[in-house]
Amino acid sequence: MKILNYVEEGILFLTFLTMTIIAFSNIVSRNVASISLSFTEEITINLFVLLTFVGTAVGVRRFGHLGFTLIFDHMNPLFRKVFIVFSSLMSLFLFGVLLWYGLQMVMFQMDIGQKTPSLGWPQWILSSALPIGAFLCVVRTIQVFIEEMKLEMHSHSKGDETI
Repeated sequence: MKILNYVEEGILFLTFLTMTIIAFSNIVSRNVASISLSFTEEITINLFVLLTFVGTAVGVRRFGHLGFTLIFDHMNPLFRKVFIVFSSLMSLFLFGVLLWYGLQMVMFQMDIGQKTPSLGWPQWILSSALPIGAFLCVVRTIQVFIEEMKLEMHSHSKGDETI
């Protein structure tokens, strides 16, 4: 999984760097030469989608997902396990739906030969951010589910139950 960690963080770095360079170039060209680089919006929006989904996968991996743990921390071990299973299944359902429909969208765009409006690039290349990011989220959700269940088993076997 370390290789996947590096791939995700590399994607985040390159995506954010590219977005920053594009936005800066557009600002400079607009203010210095009074020329707006309209095609940059197309790239930036699609890179933002990639950044969002890969960032979500990294957040899941780091247990950085939003959560209110007051109730969870006071549940008995059985309810905690049930809650972990339930929340993991709901996350897998969400990311699975995004993955499925993302793949359907990309295949449709490939079939009809859809091009981006400004650059004329194949739209499926930019739209691939959705299924790729959703796939990473599925992988990380499964990984975190396994880690959380191991942690629950370990804490229960040591008698670290909360009241």
